[in-house]
Amino acid sequence: MEIKFEKTGAEALIELNGRLDTVTSPELDGIINTELDGVTDLTLDFAGVDYVSSAGLRVLLRAQKKTAAVGTMKLINVSPIIMEIFEITGFNEILTVE
Repeated sequence: MEIKFEKTGAEALIELNGRLDTVTSPELDGIINTELDGVTDLTLDFAGVDYVSSAGLRVLLRAQKKTAAVGTMKLINVSPIIMEIFEITGFNEILTVE
């Protein structure tokens, strides 16, 4: 997985490319835990994501909980396949997907 992180003031953009799974999710988790201080608007760009495992879902849930306390988090450019995973797991009710 390739992860690009960009922070401008209180806004942050994380672009993901590849699989968000057991092997790759710790890298995203690390960014979320260390780089989001002062961020109130987090956007995750899922244009390049082709798979999300339960480990990836856990990282997204932790990110949602962390940002909900101080602001908002949204996912953009989610493919139909990934959206189906969110719908089956109920994450479409937890996460903001645009």
